[in-house]
Amino acid sequence: MQINEADRPEPLDLAGKHIVLGLSGGIACYKSAELCRALVKAGATVQIVMTEAAEQFITPVTMQALSGRSVYSSQWDGREANRMAHINLSREADAILIAPCSADFLARLAQGRADELLSLLCLARPIARVPLLLAPAMNREMYEHPATQRNLTQVAADGAVVLGVGTGAQACGETGDGRMLEPEELLEDLIAFFTPKRLKGQRLLVTAGPTYEAIDPVRGITNLSSGKMGFAIARAAREAGAEVTLVAGPVSLATPRGVMRINVKSAQNMFDAVVAQAPQATVFIATAAVADWRPAAPSDQKIKKDGSGQTPQLQFTENTDILASVAQSEAARAGRLFCVGFAAESQDLLENAQAKRLRKQVPLLVGNIGPDTFGRDDNALLLVDAQGATELPRASKLALARRLVREIADRMAP
Repeated sequence: MQINEADRPEPLDLAGKHIVLGLSGGIACYKSAELCRALVKAGATVQIVMTEAAEQFITPVTMQALSGRSVYSSQWDGREANRMAHINLSREADAILIAPCSADFLARLAQGRADELLSLLCLARPIARVPLLLAPAMNREMYEHPATQRNLTQVAADGAVVLGVGTGAQACGETGDGRMLEPEELLEDLIAFFTPKRLKGQRLLVTAGPTYEAIDPVRGITNLSSGKMGFAIARAAREAGAEVTLVAGPVSLATPRGVMRINVKSAQNMFDAVVAQAPQATVFIATAAVADWRPAAPSDQKIKKDGSGQTPQLQFTENTDILASVAQSEAARAGRLFCVGFAAESQDLLENAQAKRLRKQVPLLVGNIGPDTFGRDDNALLLVDAQGATELPRASKLALARRLVREIADRMAP
């Protein structure tokens, strides 16, 4: 039986990866349960190693149930034939992630201590082959203390990857820096860590979402673009090592990790933001569904019905073509800025995409059928360049974004 490409399951982000998830003492251990579950769902095998302090916040039974593997907590564990759990567990890992990493455990790592299994395992790991990632979690005063900041600097110098902290309400009742990142943020960071850095050194500028053109203070003209494709591209580019700036129209989507976001509303707002950012970019991807026209003279007050049955007469003026303007810039014409356009069509996709690529004078044009993708989490794309057209079968927008990033990287390679 043949499998329809649209129904073929996508590869899991962490398939084949073996992660040692270490838990040190802290209330954030409750997040580690969800993190473990997320890692397993992403295809990883997860080995839990807990400190004695961590067992005061969450039980080994819980973590064993979520990971599907026995939990280790003692360096004297008799289950290992050679009584060397610190050696065996570290050699099996593709990465060690400490989440939460308490202030005390951070100090242990900075000092190279090895008086319990988890710190011993970190010290014994093959540094060149097994990366160590840390998700700090502590009270804001502890996090800001010079000793903690000194320890963070030291462990980073020793080769650990510090994933940063969140800001907000803490269990102690205070508010500030020091919260452990949320499980979905840590998962996104871990996936990015393993992603080949095909766009390292590139500065990518991407537009996403619709624009909104005001008729009066309470009405306007917009479209059905959700922004999901552009946000997926921003995430995929950041995973691939690019420095990413996302210019987003009015959408309610979370900003991808590590991406700088600029919120705009109208096509003119978006044009101004792009023009300001383009000189620093090496790649520009115009994913946004920008309105072609705007009301020439929007009313300062709400336009009311007067009972006559006559509709208001609206005059329109054409918006500046953002993609065409950037594609004709000196940087683009000199080859210093690689431009990618998007075409959301309702019919004759190939013909319209080819014509738009020539009209905009861009090296790559990505076409899709707008009504089939607006608001959805999946899509099908058509890549059009000077050599012809390539179809990308329907898949999640993130999977397609990652494929597009690879295509762009290949085209930019020397």
